[in-house]
Amino acid sequence: MLSDEQLLRYNRQLLVPDFDIAGQERLRQATVLVLGLGGLGCPAALYLAAAGIGRLVLVDGDAVELSNLQRQIAHGDADIGGNKAASVAASVAALNPEVETVVHPHELGEDTVEPVLAGVDLVVDASDNYTIRFALNRACIAAGIPLVSAAAVRDEGQLAVFDPHRGGPCYRCLYPVEGAHTALSCSESGVLAPLVGVLGSLQAMEALKLLAHYGEAMRGTLLMLDLRHMQFQRLTIKTRRDCPDCAGLQGPVHTN
Repeated sequence: MLSDEQLLRYNRQLLVPDFDIAGQERLRQATVLVLGLGGLGCPAALYLAAAGIGRLVLVDGDAVELSNLQRQIAHGDADIGGNKAASVAASVAALNPEVETVVHPHELGEDTVEPVLAGVDLVVDASDNYTIRFALNRACIAAGIPLVSAAAVRDEGQLAVFDPHRGGPCYRCLYPVEGAHTALSCSESGVLAPLVGVLGSLQAMEALKLLAHYGEAMRGTLLMLDLRHMQFQRLTIKTRRDCPDCAGLQGPVHTN
C-alpha cells in the first residue's frame, strides 16, 4: 500500500492511463541490476530511482575520471577517483532515499555474472565490455531475466529488449560471433553527451514498461538512432534457429 508521501511523489505517473497504483506497486517490489555506470547507466539508474524502483543493484569496477563528466551525469567533480557504482548510489540516495541500493564496485567476469543476478527481476546492460555482454546474455537466459541492452558511439546508438523466455531473440541472435575487435569505443571514436542520455532514458523506459506490465515492450525489435540527422529506424530481429545460447528453449522459431 502506497503511503501519502509516495502518492504525492509518484503522482504524475500514477495519472498515466493503464499505469496507476498497480504499476507503481510492481515497481516498488522490483529489483533491477544496472551493469555499467557510465554514459548509459547514469541516466538509466537515475530515472529508475526517480520512478520508484524498489532496489537497484549497481555494478561497475571503474573509477570516475574528469573525462567522464561530459556525459556521465550522476557523477561530479567531487567523485573523481572514486568508484562509479558507489558514486551513483550516492546520487540515487539524494534523489530518492526510498530506493535501496546494492553496490558491486568491481568488474564482472564470466564466472561472476551469475551470482549477482540472484533476486534480480531485470537487467539493464549499459556496459562497454562485449565479452561481458555475451556472458550476461547467457546468464539472463539461464535465469529467465529480461535484458534491456543499449550501445552508443559518436552520434549513433541502438536499443533492444532481449527476453527469449517470453518470445523473441536473444543478444546472440543479433550478434552471433563473440568478440570485441570490431566494436567502436567512445574513448577512440568520441560520443556526444545527449546521445547516451537519450539511450539511457530509453533503457529506463523499457525497464519500467516490462516491470509495471505497461505498454508494449520492444522484444524482437532493434531501435537504431542517428541523432546527427535525427533519424530513427525500427528493425525486426529474428530468432536464430542455430543460436547456441537460446535455441534450446525457443522451440519453434519466433520472429516477432
